[in-house]
Amino acid sequence: MARKQLIVDGKSLTLDKIEFFLKENPIVSLSNDSKKNVIKARKLIDKWVDEGKVIYGVTTGFGEFANVSISKKDIEKLQENLIVSHSTGVGDPLPPFIVKIMMLLRVNALASGHSGIRLETLELLIAMINNNIIPVIPSQGSVGSSGDLAPLSHLVLAMIGKGEAQIYKDVTKDNQHKLKVLKSSIALKKFGLTPVKLAAKEGLALINGTQMMTAFASFICIEAKRLEKIADIAGALSHETLRGTDNAFDLRIHKLRPFLGQIAVAKNILAMIKGSEIRESHRENDPRVQDSYSIRCIPQIHGASRDSIDYVCSRVEIELNSVNDNPLIFPDDEAHLEGGNFHGQPIALAMDFMAIALSEYASVSERRTERMLNGSLSSLPRFLAKNGGLNSGLMIAQYTSAALVSENKVLAHPASVDSIPTSANQEDHNSMGSIAARKCFQILKNVQAVLAIEILTACQGLEFHKPMKYGKGTEVVYKEIRKSVSPLLTDRIIYKDIEAVKEKIIKNDLLDEVLKKINLQ
Repeated sequence: MARKQLIVDGKSLTLDKIEFFLKENPIVSLSNDSKKNVIKARKLIDKWVDEGKVIYGVTTGFGEFANVSISKKDIEKLQENLIVSHSTGVGDPLPPFIVKIMMLLRVNALASGHSGIRLETLELLIAMINNNIIPVIPSQGSVGSSGDLAPLSHLVLAMIGKGEAQIYKDVTKDNQHKLKVLKSSIALKKFGLTPVKLAAKEGLALINGTQMMTAFASFICIEAKRLEKIADIAGALSHETLRGTDNAFDLRIHKLRPFLGQIAVAKNILAMIKGSEIRESHRENDPRVQDSYSIRCIPQIHGASRDSIDYVCSRVEIELNSVNDNPLIFPDDEAHLEGGNFHGQPIALAMDFMAIALSEYASVSERRTERMLNGSLSSLPRFLAKNGGLNSGLMIAQYTSAALVSENKVLAHPASVDSIPTSANQEDHNSMGSIAARKCFQILKNVQAVLAIEILTACQGLEFHKPMKYGKGTEVVYKEIRKSVSPLLTDRIIYKDIEAVKEKIIKNDLLDEVLKKINLQ
């Protein structure tokens, strides 16, 4: 079957298209208008070099060396020196799917025709994407202001044949540690590609940008939009296990505080528990007047995170189609302007905000898990163990959840409030956006695990309500989980159960099954 197509034009990239890009592995190409714009801007660079015009990073050094003139004969060497000297990253390699998004985002930014890169250089980067030649890029070393300089330099290092790369069939599935690391020149040669010799402005055009932090941000946004529904599903399961009242989800309440997220969550919970015999069983003569906050306030808590995620996604989509190198070329005016679009502050703040929003899902989820396992609060067997004492049940699963929640509290400390000056104080305010994004990525993974533990716990709790009928949505979840995880009758290795549920979250199996039966907001 022929591969699908993704046309890049510098102005229409969306989170949905990035998800398509990762899932479908399409052939990437430039729009005709983009090709024309790239060529037009490049002609100006060549003209200005011939005229000996003073342009930052083209005929001058970089950063603190901006006042050093570069002779025409050294202009190409300047660009190569930029890449090799800035390839200073350390730490574990970035996930290959993050690198592939970085590559796409850099192509999209350059496609606008305001950077002065040659078309053939840009087309090499596209060819690497299309053949899944993924540069090996260390994850640490960016302060997120003059762009993600070190990570992007490692990307370009692969383009000039001096870096390392791996060749993937599917960046979302292959284990990077099992793939051979090749010299990038060898990886390129396998597909008939030749390393590029950078011309004037090209090195700077390729590395001056926010593509590492924005790649993380894009992936996190895509996953967060799914996770918000998973959180509602988990909350509905816990609500049913704890025999909660549905009064708190009455839409009359939420219309009086009309946050969109809050209303959507209330609708989701009601849809999930509709038809529940467990709910009907305690409608009368129940001594409880109202549920705890972790149950009663699910719409308010989850809804606030949901609205925050929507805001962050809107910021990220602006950045996706932004030109963020320096200097910028304006072909119609035959002008170049030095500015600061490379500064990562918009994404740094967005990722710090996303970190808090995601952390709250885990924080309240762990409280619901504890409530289900605490016999004095749940009126269920302690730790949901059969023959408790001999068996510990899910006692220690809550410890894991608590550990991850505590870790999130540390990770959610904002990176954007920190700044360390660089380049002899020429770059005297840095965003730390890359750090904010990497922290948020870890929080995302932690939240997935915490929600998996809550879902596992709730399904075990529902065992004690049989033979009463579960809600329309909660029954779907229960059945899907039971395909992989059997009821806990006696103690066994629990981490395998947690991983099985987490896999259903990550692979979308759980959400897909629910959406077949329930129209979640």
